[in-house]
Amino acid sequence: MTKKEFVDVINQAAADKGIELTKKDTNTLLDIIFDKAAETIEDEERFSFPRFGTFKLRWQDSRKGVNPQNPDERITIPARNVVKFKPAPKLKKRVNN
Repeated sequence: MTKKEFVDVINQAAADKGIELTKKDTNTLLDIIFDKAAETIEDEERFSFPRFGTFKLRWQDSRKGVNPQNPDERITIPARNVVKFKPAPKLKKRVNN
């Protein structure tokens, strides 16, 4: 699903509940939500959304890899922060039914 499609779905769901938003307002609201979630992960190393899941910031040590443009060449992938996602039990159940 693209962002535009997601905005359309959210906009329609809001309208179904009697909440009138323009697509521009919905787009802006989604931008704010995702920006604040990213900020929280960056600042607190964790963002949890009940019934959806938890995003955690983790340190990944450097490791050896293969250059995809030249499979014979070995490269070192630098250490970095990565975001890991752990789905909530309700989300797991929902996608597996």
